[in-house]
Amino acid sequence: MKFAPLFLVLLFSLTSCYENTRDCTDFQIGTFIWEQESGGKLLKTEFTRTKDLQIERFENKIDTSRIEWINDCEWRVIPINPKTNAESRAYLFKILTTNKNSYTFEFKQSGRDQIYKGTAIKQ
Repeated sequence: MKFAPLFLVLLFSLTSCYENTRDCTDFQIGTFIWEQESGGKLLKTEFTRTKDLQIERFENKIDTSRIEWINDCEWRVIPINPKTNAESRAYLFKILTTNKNSYTFEFKQSGRDQIYKGTAIKQ
């Protein structure tokens, strides 16, 4: 019991100093790979992003979208030639953490509440 206050102070001091690294500008432009599992199958998307455009390659399909930067770590992906109304919705992305060659992000479709997460690796 004597050590409980000391333990709490030590625990608080160690966790309060932790800060996620977010060097987002290193990941605004480049070619990236994002892999996710869906239905027991590993799906791989490769995308190349410039300051204004993003070109995605997924299952032999190529999609081009316009990029609007909100700040260094957040951006909107807006389809250029959507075929349906559902495809015309923008996606909102936010970088949560960065490493040397990858970043963890979250995204959601505009007008929807469900948030997805992933990690992209810079090539």
